[in-house]
Amino acid sequence: MNHDPRVLFAAERTLLAWVRTSLSLMAFGFLIERFGLLLLEFGHGTEGGRLFSFVVGIGFILFGSLLALAASRNHQRVIRQLPEEQKLPDYRGLAGPWTAVAIGLLGLILGIYLFLQLHLPGHWG
Repeated sequence: MNHDPRVLFAAERTLLAWVRTSLSLMAFGFLIERFGLLLLEFGHGTEGGRLFSFVVGIGFILFGSLLALAASRNHQRVIRQLPEEQKLPDYRGLAGPWTAVAIGLLGLILGIYLFLQLHLPGHWG
């Protein structure tokens, strides 16, 4: 049997593109969240502006995290549906999905950590 892994590797590339997108969203969210704090510290922001940047930043972080988890799940579904002739016999290909899951979980932890910082005394000035 002649194995043709092009579709398999296309699925892997797609997964990694979604992982890069989710990382970008999380980094952008962290930047937005911290930028509001920076403006407040330098006296150029307001409490309302800080809260807005906090909520939007956390939203981007959580969205990026959930996107990474969803991408990993979708990748697994695609791989299961591939015909055997499009798979390599001994290729496991677990690094991509596990990386996506790890990034998703770490992003959720970061989002929860930042959210919990909201409730600490003295956090808002």
